[in-house]
Amino acid sequence: MLAYNSSVDMKILKRALVNALLAFVYVTAVGLFMSHASVIFGPRDTALTPVAVLMLLVFSASLMGILVFGRPAMWYIDGKKKAALNLLGYTMAALLVLLVLTFTALLVLR
Repeated sequence: MLAYNSSVDMKILKRALVNALLAFVYVTAVGLFMSHASVIFGPRDTALTPVAVLMLLVFSASLMGILVFGRPAMWYIDGKKKAALNLLGYTMAALLVLLVLTFTALLVLR
């Protein structure tokens, strides 16, 4: 039986918090960019607009996949299944907390 190692668990928790915060910062930056895109690029709508938006979607999905699932998938494949599931769980929990805080801010600031 493996002994519980709290220092390893704290390192996983810190990595999860950093990943969640990086995801939050990126999503915030993209949200701010999209809310001001018409000011930056002007109100014109060209054939490049859907291409740009879809490219942003593909990039964003890839980046979020790496931040949320990249390391857990690598650890899981390497046989570190418990650590991988802990990292994924902590990351998802941190993202949920950030989501709740964001919706709370929306309610408070309305």
